[in-house]
Amino acid sequence: MAEQKYETRSVKRLNTPKLTGAYQKQWFMGLRERIEAGEPFGFVGANTPMELFQAMDIPFVVNQWWTAICAAKQMGPRFYGFLEQAGYRSDICSYCAAAYACSLDPHPEEGPWGGLPHPTIAINAETCSSGIKIEELMCQAWGAASYRIQHYHQDVFLDNWWEYAPDDWETLIGKKRLDFYENELRGLIRFLEEHTGRRLEMARLIETLNNVNEQETWYRKTRDLIARTVPSPVTVTDTVNAVMQAQWHRGTRWGVDMARSLYEEVKALADSGTAAVPGERVRLLWIGRGLWFNLAFYQHFEQKYGAAFIWTMYLAMGADSYIRNHVEENPVRCLAARFSFLEDVLHVPPFNSQWFVKEARHNQIDGVVFLVPENCMNNGDFGYNIIRSLEDAGFPVCVLHADPADAKKWSQEKMVAAVEELIETRILPGKGEGK
Repeated sequence: MAEQKYETRSVKRLNTPKLTGAYQKQWFMGLRERIEAGEPFGFVGANTPMELFQAMDIPFVVNQWWTAICAAKQMGPRFYGFLEQAGYRSDICSYCAAAYACSLDPHPEEGPWGGLPHPTIAINAETCSSGIKIEELMCQAWGAASYRIQHYHQDVFLDNWWEYAPDDWETLIGKKRLDFYENELRGLIRFLEEHTGRRLEMARLIETLNNVNEQETWYRKTRDLIARTVPSPVTVTDTVNAVMQAQWHRGTRWGVDMARSLYEEVKALADSGTAAVPGERVRLLWIGRGLWFNLAFYQHFEQKYGAAFIWTMYLAMGADSYIRNHVEENPVRCLAARFSFLEDVLHVPPFNSQWFVKEARHNQIDGVVFLVPENCMNNGDFGYNIIRSLEDAGFPVCVLHADPADAKKWSQEKMVAAVEELIETRILPGKGEGK
């Protein structure tokens, strides 16, 4: 791959992302030691109930987290090269295929932090036929036992679903669907107990779920603080890593502590009147996966336009989608109420369209940048509904067709030009300003 001619690392403004980053590496090295000592190791998708793994103390890694780490370490092109060498098409879904690509690496120890250990079990939800096949190939390569949670599709959610999510699960999800997913999770629990030798204690699950609620409440406070503060005290480069690295540990006290730490840092900046982008003129919302190999892209437009990317789904989704109260009544059903909804959060147009409009208004957004990976079977089919809803509500949208994990497919010049056109021709004139 040709040498990059642009900066890819963002400027760090907060201490919390530094703490979470340092912890992640330390945690991963400890995880490797546990696995080398013979403990079971789970490899799971982002849309699986990882709270069960936390409650049962089963070491695990999340597929999408590992992909983001590989991208951030600028190793995506190396791993995807193994897929091409093996005869796979170049537009295979990169966000799901990084782990399988690593299984083809003749020198896996050269991967991030010593490379990904071989999973003994793999858990995913049945939502994407492409992802299912990729996981099957990974399990074959590493000899992992696989468990797939069945999918109960629901076409329509309430437009204001976020008002029902914490407490009124059956209105939101439906009793039949909730019953289905509670049964699915009980089947998963049996699988985990059989393949790991661990037993689920309900008291531990209750503790885990309460920790999740506390963690996501801090994220809600942070999201709302940023939304009402103009100019914004932080941008997405300050929050995205802090949130995502702690989210993969949700249910732990460390996750709660990092969520609280992020809020306290943001509040201190807001109270002091500190602006992340002095002279802020434009507030931008980013839809889609994080651009992990090029987080500096979000800061590229700050000095020239006073444009601040202040929103991603990572912080806001936790604020609105994850909290489930009444944990003690039936912790497995409580987890099913979260999991079953998150199953469609990422894939159903009504959720995305109405919620993004709500968030754009709430955060006083001027324009939207929407990253649509062309090599993802699930991420692009609902784009039209989101764009139409946002545009109809008065929020101009710029669509970037790019791969969020494979740096060799990124065109910095083309993507910068697209966002600059959005700002210069659709946002600033509407605010009565020129360039």
